[in-house]
Amino acid sequence: MPAPAASPCLPATPADRPAAPPTPETLRYSLTLPAAPPTPAVVRATIRTVLSAHGLADMTDPAVQVASELAACACRFATSDEVYVCLRYREEALRVVLYDAHPRHTHPRLAAACEARRRSALRVPACVVRACGGDWGFGDAREPGGGTRTWAVLPKEGATAYLARGHTSV
Repeated sequence: MPAPAASPCLPATPADRPAAPPTPETLRYSLTLPAAPPTPAVVRATIRTVLSAHGLADMTDPAVQVASELAACACRFATSDEVYVCLRYREEALRVVLYDAHPRHTHPRLAAACEARRRSALRVPACVVRACGGDWGFGDAREPGGGTRTWAVLPKEGATAYLARGHTSV
């Protein structure tokens, strides 16, 4: 008996669509991970695998360094058991975003001290991002539940030039 044809009224299922190889433009991943010491290692392994699968292996070293440091910082400051990692590639740049549940302090001196500690913890990724011609920062998360959003943008051209200058990472 032949397989039934897909109904025109029902959406196609993944099994109905032909498999297309991953491309840089299809790089879109989100992970919820424990706010724990092993998380930066999981992020490093994920970045290596994802970039290789999407044909962006030439960005691996700076991306691994930056994402790992952002993850370590998010885990250090997290006030919940989880951090959220988001990886996207668009406009010829890799975007790495981490969310932790640490809210902004309402007292101005506490807020300034906490911001200074976070900025200090992010010195290494800040240097790598600048060397790649990218951008980075942190601030209040806009999502429901609040917390802190830490992000970095690594342009492909700058990341490959960074490697050509002999920089390596973890």
